[in-house]
Amino acid sequence: MKARVHVTLKQGVLDPQGRAIHQALETLGFEGVEDVRQGKYIELDLAETDAAKAEALVREICATLLANPVIESYTVSLQD
Repeated sequence: MKARVHVTLKQGVLDPQGRAIHQALETLGFEGVEDVRQGKYIELDLAETDAAKAEALVREICATLLANPVIESYTVSLQD
């Protein structure tokens, strides 16, 4: 089973990397981009075949290592 995790900063948390990307886009002449928030994308290949157990495992991994729950949010999706 494959797990896909998207980790992003929570609303209200400053995103200096997102701001730098936004400024670079403006410098390059791209118009109409009002804001940029950047994050992380992580894929995990799991031996677990039970979807509920796999999701519980990935959420534990996220809370322990992949995301800082104080400033970041994450979403998990699973695929067989």
